[in-house]
Amino acid sequence: MTKTKKLVILGDSAFAEVAYECFTHDSDYEVVGFSVDSAYLGRDQLFGLPVVPFEEIERFFDPAEVEFYAALVYSQLNRLRTRFFGLAKDKGYRPASYVSSRAFVWPNAVIGEHCFIFEDNTVQPFVKIGNNVVLWSGNHIGHHSTIEDNCFISSHAVISGFCTIGANTFIGVNSAIANNVVIGADNWLGVGVNILGNTEPDCIFKGEQPQAAKVSARRFFKVKA
Repeated sequence: MTKTKKLVILGDSAFAEVAYECFTHDSDYEVVGFSVDSAYLGRDQLFGLPVVPFEEIERFFDPAEVEFYAALVYSQLNRLRTRFFGLAKDKGYRPASYVSSRAFVWPNAVIGEHCFIFEDNTVQPFVKIGNNVVLWSGNHIGHHSTIEDNCFISSHAVISGFCTIGANTFIGVNSAIANNVVIGADNWLGVGVNILGNTEPDCIFKGEQPQAAKVSARRFFKVKA
């Protein structure tokens, strides 16, 4: 793929490494470096590219020539990623987005800036996705639904039709949301949570870990060693 734009990735953690792979092999961006807060600057290179202090990022990457993506997950209910998204824009950098070539996004879906949409996502007609949203792999976003700013949807979640996902919300793996449901802002849905009705802002919903059976696995399956 021809590279027509340059990109600096904010962060150097696992998500930054994944973002490097996606932008490098499945976009028209050339990644030219990484940047982290100086307090967390533990190395000076990643993938042979410079890792520079964010406080001095303009010395290394010209905002007129280089865009940015803040590859940070859902820490502090997405506030950490949101913070760097805002700080980089304040420095004059333009936010980049990534939409996998292996995602299915309906043509009339509206996607905001600084979004990351992985492979195998299905985004149906009339969906609206705000700014600074991450859709990890394999989610279903149903028709006429809205995902507000700064959300993180992990893998294999189902958001049915006519739903609204409030700002800053995290939705865990294998969660499901019924039709016409409004999820309040700052909600945290754990693994495998099913939501059937509207939720208030600032709520946590946990999937329960099942108790281990009293009989051991080896005894049940008659394994001798």
